[in-house]
Amino acid sequence: MILESISQKDRALPHASLEDDNDFIDLRRIWRAIWSRKWGILTLVLVVTLLTSLLMMSIKPLYKASATVMIEPKGNQPLTFQPITDQSSGISEFLQTQLSLIQSRGVAEKVVRDLRLTEHPDFDPRQQPQPLINIAGLVKRFSIDSLIPGAVPSGDDEDKPMTDAEIFDAVTQNLMHRTEVWAEGKSQLVNVAVEMPDRLTAAMVANALAQSYIEKQLESQMEMSLASTNWMNTRLTELRATLQSAEDKLQAYREAEGLVDVGGVSTISANTLSVTGDRMIDARRARAEAESQFRQVETMRKAGLDRLTSVPAVLSNPLIQQFKAEEARARAKVEELSRRYGENHPSMIAARSDLSAAKASLQTQVDQVVAGIERNYQLAVANENSLDSSFNKNKAQIQDISRKEFKLRELQRDVDSNRTLYDTFMTRMQETAATSDMNSSNARIVDTAIAPIEPSAPNKRLIIVIAAFMSLVVGVGLALLLDVINNTFKSPEDVETKLNLPVLGIVPLIPKKSRMQIAHQFEQSQDKRFCEAIRTIRTSVMLSDMSQPHKVVVITSSVPGEGKSAVAANLAFAMGQLERVLLIDADLRRPTLAKSFDFPVGAPGLANLIAGTAKAEDCIQTVGNVDMLPAGVVPPNPLELLASPRFAKFLEITKERYDRIIVDSPPSQAVSDATLLSTFANAVIYVIKSESTAIPLAQKGIGQLLQSGAPLTGVVLNQVDVQKAAKHGSYSGYYDHYGYSNGEEKA
Repeated sequence: MILESISQKDRALPHASLEDDNDFIDLRRIWRAIWSRKWGILTLVLVVTLLTSLLMMSIKPLYKASATVMIEPKGNQPLTFQPITDQSSGISEFLQTQLSLIQSRGVAEKVVRDLRLTEHPDFDPRQQPQPLINIAGLVKRFSIDSLIPGAVPSGDDEDKPMTDAEIFDAVTQNLMHRTEVWAEGKSQLVNVAVEMPDRLTAAMVANALAQSYIEKQLESQMEMSLASTNWMNTRLTELRATLQSAEDKLQAYREAEGLVDVGGVSTISANTLSVTGDRMIDARRARAEAESQFRQVETMRKAGLDRLTSVPAVLSNPLIQQFKAEEARARAKVEELSRRYGENHPSMIAARSDLSAAKASLQTQVDQVVAGIERNYQLAVANENSLDSSFNKNKAQIQDISRKEFKLRELQRDVDSNRTLYDTFMTRMQETAATSDMNSSNARIVDTAIAPIEPSAPNKRLIIVIAAFMSLVVGVGLALLLDVINNTFKSPEDVETKLNLPVLGIVPLIPKKSRMQIAHQFEQSQDKRFCEAIRTIRTSVMLSDMSQPHKVVVITSSVPGEGKSAVAANLAFAMGQLERVLLIDADLRRPTLAKSFDFPVGAPGLANLIAGTAKAEDCIQTVGNVDMLPAGVVPPNPLELLASPRFAKFLEITKERYDRIIVDSPPSQAVSDATLLSTFANAVIYVIKSESTAIPLAQKGIGQLLQSGAPLTGVVLNQVDVQKAAKHGSYSGYYDHYGYSNGEEKA
């Protein structure tokens, strides 16, 4: 037993050090908290599962019917004037739009009208069962009445029947709520599903929704086509009037300006000016050439005949070339004869005469050519001046022609653009009129909805499993929460960690049938585990006074009901087997010793002894091997009696007669008697009730005793449910070595 007590203390120290670490998670404690409340958790799970099962049985199953529709993107519209482009990038947005259209109110209203769902029991609000308690109505009434008393009139307003419009709106909203639409991946297939209690109606409504969507598409296309045709007719009339006005303006301008060519610029005045301009350019060129020749002749005339004849304009004359050749022959002949004859030779005279005649002829011919060049120059200048005067005279007429040309082209462009626009609208108008009766929807039903066999909701098994799991989680959470907020001592480790005092022993909880005789448990040896626990306490107390005997042992607790009196009585019997023991009931306010051992009513005790009204021999009762001093008559001043010198003197005398004096003290937190009694004690044992005594309360009581210098020896953990604790390993093996593990069952 001694080794066991020491080993228990050694085992407690590591746990205490670990619990001081805030990061340490005590899994064993968590498991103990859960296991200790396993039946409550199991009950919660069973109740929640049963209620969920009953609820699932009362709920009507829902059947989901689904129809598949293929929706293709549309082609070009009648009023699209641009070429058709690739629309693959917008398919996703297009399908999302179509999904919203299927779920639109217009489609739902058409189905409600076609299938007369306002009379169907699953949709008609008049045929729906009324709730037992209209929570929404009560909340509305009470909230409004609390703000404005009398704002909600009492009477028949709530019983007023719904109008047809309200019923239709309610049914439509209900159908929209039951409708589910989704696309199959990235394909163009769209599923239209309806969930209802009636599987046949679900299939019928799903098919009706798909067909209603297609019909709505056709109707919208027809409306768009008619609207386009009407708009195009109106626009075509406007364009025709605009074109006619532009043509009238063009024709009126031509007639007013005398323009005969539709090209705009080829008029009589314009042709004449064009010819004059060409002639003026030629005249300027001819005058420039004539002037150049004239300037050359004028320059060479002063230099002599020879230089004048070298001018190209003169030399190019055939007569000049002929006369110049004759002069050259005459000159050559004179030179030839001068070498043979003298100057007066008749041949020389004749030759010179021929040379003079040739020069005179050449001179005459050159003068004629020069005169001709001069005349040509004068004629070119006169022609140029004449044409220039004529062109300048008609310059205003040329500018006027240009203005007319620009105006004519502007009017012509206006006519051409109006005609092009008119022709385009006319072509589109004819195409629309030709294809107006060929409208086709871009959606078609691929698979019609059939009546489902299995219900789609609710998934009863899954819901029941989830409810059971959630109740289990809630139960475990509540167990852990209760363990956290349960700020009591549940194990020796808690005591040693929180109070820094050793645990002298652990007293097990005894059955209810034996609790009336709890003070006689050790004496009668009815519960072996209980007796072994008392022996362990006895051993711990005796080991603690090896150096100095603890004659006076005071046993106290925090509050009443923790079992200190039972521990004191049974410890006295255990000590009585080895020593002479006196058990004193010093709880003069609520004494229990006389009642527990059936002492006569009014028997004298400690109060009578201290007051001097009775002797020690008359007050002390012997039960078995233990002498007992009951409290006696309850005095009005217990503290004054215990503080009197007579009590101290009585203890000194008693120490000589007994080996051990055990004092049952009042609770430390109820009165201050325990603090006073601890001043007479050699050892103080503090009793704590397992899972009952609050940790702050015990800390406060022990702190007060330590402040008064009380010799606190240790703590007794009382009323421990060892069987429950042993199941989750708290005290496993504590009593196994002594054969006490199979003791009596607790109540």
